[in-house]
Amino acid sequence: MRIISGKYRGRPIKPNKSFKARPTTDNAKEALFNILNNTIDFEDLIVLDLFSGTGSISYEFVSRGCKEVYSVEKNFKHSKFINSVVDNLKIDNMKVILGNVFIFIKKTPLQFDLIFADPPFDLKEINTIPFKIFEQDILKPDGIVIIEHSPTTDFSAHSNFKETRKYGKVNFSFFK
Repeated sequence: MRIISGKYRGRPIKPNKSFKARPTTDNAKEALFNILNNTIDFEDLIVLDLFSGTGSISYEFVSRGCKEVYSVEKNFKHSKFINSVVDNLKIDNMKVILGNVFIFIKKTPLQFDLIFADPPFDLKEINTIPFKIFEQDILKPDGIVIIEHSPTTDFSAHSNFKETRKYGKVNFSFFK
């Protein structure tokens, strides 16, 4: 796994073999950021990365010059790994939050320009994620929510749903 583009382009990210997260594949990441490169200006964005795992998506946003990135992960070992990468790369605009995503969504006073969520594909509450985000009003006007999920999950009935892009076994659903 590597950082695909931007300031930290080409930097390898190497979690140890006991790491339990399923990182977004480089091909899917590249496709996602190709879409985003054509639709947003990264420099002024405040980004929230939910279910951060390895932190891979957060590093991509930081590398592309986002103003601030908040990375939420409940697994202590994963959070510690993300912090070690932040320290190693000397990143000063990324905050790692050790905690439950659903509690964070409910309690944060912040609003974000872009919210990315990569929950475990078998997460029982996966279908509730966009509802909780929009109910808590943590997305700025004209903001974007992107949820990575398996082909078996369908968000198309949600009122803020815009589209799903498919890349093999990985789908990205977009909400506005």
